[in-house]
Amino acid sequence: MTGPHSGNLADLVRSAAERRGDGAAFVHRGSTLTWAEVDAAVDAAAAGLLALGLAPGDRVGIHLANTPDFPVAYFGVLRAGLVAVPLNPGYTRDELAHALGDSGARALVTTRGTSATAQVVAAEVDALEHLVVTGVDTAPPGATTWDALLAGGGSTPVDSDRGGEDLAVLIYTSGTSGKPKGAMLPHRALLANLGQGAQIDPPVITPDDIVLLVLPLFHIYGLNAGLGAVAREAATGVLVERFDPVETLAEIRRHEITSVLGAPPMYVAWSMLPDVGDAFSTVRVALSGAAPLPGPVLHRILDITGHHVFEGYGLTETAPVLTSTLMSEVAKPFSIGRPIPGVELRLVDERGHEVDEDGDPGEICVRGANLFLGYWPDATEGPDADGWFATGDIAVLDDDGDLFLVDRRKELILVSGFNVYPREVEDVLAAHPDVEEAAVLGVAHPYTGESVKALVVLKPGARVAADDLIAHCARSLARFKCPTSVDFVPELPHSATGKVSKGRLRERSA
Repeated sequence: MTGPHSGNLADLVRSAAERRGDGAAFVHRGSTLTWAEVDAAVDAAAAGLLALGLAPGDRVGIHLANTPDFPVAYFGVLRAGLVAVPLNPGYTRDELAHALGDSGARALVTTRGTSATAQVVAAEVDALEHLVVTGVDTAPPGATTWDALLAGGGSTPVDSDRGGEDLAVLIYTSGTSGKPKGAMLPHRALLANLGQGAQIDPPVITPDDIVLLVLPLFHIYGLNAGLGAVAREAATGVLVERFDPVETLAEIRRHEITSVLGAPPMYVAWSMLPDVGDAFSTVRVALSGAAPLPGPVLHRILDITGHHVFEGYGLTETAPVLTSTLMSEVAKPFSIGRPIPGVELRLVDERGHEVDEDGDPGEICVRGANLFLGYWPDATEGPDADGWFATGDIAVLDDDGDLFLVDRRKELILVSGFNVYPREVEDVLAAHPDVEEAAVLGVAHPYTGESVKALVVLKPGARVAADDLIAHCARSLARFKCPTSVDFVPELPHSATGKVSKGRLRERSA
């Protein structure tokens, strides 16, 4: 394949090194890596992975926080012609085992704090042959240290002939029901979305920008809109491992951050701090995505800092950005703006026809070079024969041409911008010996946007506390998926087919 998106995503790092070899690439805890150093480390990682006997197309789990090891591992996997599987370091053993087992990953790069869980999972997942641990001098039994892997492949530059339509990233996102499934993103989709975003005016990231990278890099927003864009522009990324309102404001001030990629809970927290205006004095552009930003928070940030927070909309399956209020004449509260360059978007009714008038709700359908292939392993549920992908999200278009979300995939709960599908939580609750039946809803939360509420029917004679059920969930689910409240009810409403009626349940809960 030839064309503007036919290359390998890791080529962005080599290009950055050629253009700005001495320029700062990543800053973390007082240490700085230049683009030349990153490029050399990516070569070493690619060579080390290939020396393990991995073959092009093999999957490699990346189970790391926002440290310099993440971009080196990520681009190293891609440069080696392998497939990156970014994984939440907060995954429980069951969640990690599902993603690794389902993807058939042959190797996993993890770190000291998560290596114990990874070792247990490695013993359970048949395909997983290689465990690489960062941040340690001595590897656990059966594992390899990150430093040894980097030293094991020699110093010869690595070039891969994989790119374009070849699978680059397999990123797990919750489906409409059941366990998370892997969205198959080829190099083409990731490169295309970076190119589309680069056409926005004013630009989000330029070579002169210093970008706050606190959004988790295992999430598509942080991974491509953040890390990928920093590499494409040879900008500087300041890596922060976890969001703390006070500490991140200090990082913005210390490094004179110019571009902020955030999520609503970040702006909610910052808006409550007295020094946010001073800290944002160097900020050129501030973005929010992954969930709706409350209007009062948008206004408060504008009043305090003088900056609009520009909102965007996208999906894991679209690599991710589809729309932005940067494309609008005015950044309106609650709007997701307009499609970015290169993205076609239409609203369709239940019959698949485009809606007739402005103000009529319709499902967002999109087409563009940034769309995924489908879901692992068979590329199911991807774009149709004409290239259109139905997002499941419902929007309206106002008289100015700006989009507003009015509904979304019916079961989806968004906690701090992370997808939670009730079925996954309900299955864990149902596994408790005292639970007869359970249903999960999203409820409004002032800080995280939504939180998870469980309604539980106990078995006859059973007695269990809400805290016990929450603790039970925490053993199998990441923290953000766990219920924050549990209501015990005598029964749940059911439809004629026997399915729990979520509509009636929401009415009762309201």
